[in-house]
Amino acid sequence: MTPGTGAPALRVAGLRKSYGDVVAVDGLDLTVASGECFGLLGPNGAGKTTTIEICEGLTEPDAGEVEVLGRNWRTDERSLRERLGIQLQETQLAEKLTVEETVKLFRSFYERGRRVDDVIDVVQLDEKRKARVGKLSGGQKQRLALACAIVGDPELLFLDEPTTGLDPQSRRQLWDLIVELRASGRSIVLTTHYMDEAEKLCDRVAIVDHGHVIALGTPRQLIASLGAEHVVEFTAPDAPAGALSAEALQQLNGVRAAREHDGRWTLEVVGLARAVPALLSELSRRGLTLGELATHSATLEDVFVSLTGRQLRDA
Repeated sequence: MTPGTGAPALRVAGLRKSYGDVVAVDGLDLTVASGECFGLLGPNGAGKTTTIEICEGLTEPDAGEVEVLGRNWRTDERSLRERLGIQLQETQLAEKLTVEETVKLFRSFYERGRRVDDVIDVVQLDEKRKARVGKLSGGQKQRLALACAIVGDPELLFLDEPTTGLDPQSRRQLWDLIVELRASGRSIVLTTHYMDEAEKLCDRVAIVDHGHVIALGTPRQLIASLGAEHVVEFTAPDAPAGALSAEALQQLNGVRAAREHDGRWTLEVVGLARAVPALLSELSRRGLTLGELATHSATLEDVFVSLTGRQLRDA
C-alpha cells in the first residue's frame, strides 16, 4: 500500500488534555495517511504518550476530535478494538506464562487474526516459545509485546517508545521487524525520543514539544528546512566571557547559524570545507585556543535544537 492513498488511518483535530495545572496536550492536530509509518518525536514530557493513549481509546480527551480508521471511540469501540494493535510503553505480561501461552492468550481476544506459530516466527522467538516470560531478556520481552500487538492482524498499529531501554543489537532487531510490518502495508504510529529511529523507520514525523506540533514533514524535508548540510561543534576553553558571539560567528564563510550551550558552540553550516577553515582562522585572529572540534551531517536532533534552542537530552 502506498502511503497517502485512501481515507486517513488517523485524524486528530484540536486535541487537548490537562492533568491539574499541567497541560499535556495543547491543541494538537495530526493526520496519518493509510499505509504510512508516522512518527511522534519529542522529549519525555512532550505529550507523545498522552496523545497516543487518547488515540488508542485509553484516555478521554478534554477537547478535540479523534477519528481512527474512519470511526470514533464513542460509538465504535468494539469494532475498533478488533482492528488495532497496541504496544504500550510498558507492557506487563504474566511472567509465569510461556511465550507460546502468552501469544495464544492475546490471540483469543480477537475473532480473526494470525496463526500463533506464524507470529512467534515473525518476532524471532521460536527458540523461546516454551520459555517463561520472566526468563526473557529485555529485547525478547519487547519482541513478545510486539507479537501480542500484531497477533490480531491489525490495520493500524500503535507503538509507544518500543525500543526504550534496549541494547543496540535488540534495537536493531526490533527496527527490522517494524520495517517488515510497514512493508506489509499496515499503518503505524510510532512514538520515540530517538531521532535516528525516526529517520530510519518513519515516512513522516511530527516533532512535538509542550503538547503541540512544532514541525511536520518527512525526515528529509525537516532536515532540509535547516538550510544546513552539516553541524560543527567546538569549544574554546580559554575564551573569556563575551569573547565569542553568535552574531560574529554567523558572519563566517559557510556558517548559517550559531548558538552556545554550556560552553559548547554549535554552528549550522552549508559548506564544511569553507566553514571549518574560517572558524580556525577566526579563533587564531582572536588569540583563542581550540579545545574540541566535531562535525556531523545534519539530523532531526539538530532540527529540534534549532526550533527549541534546547538539546533533546536536556529537554
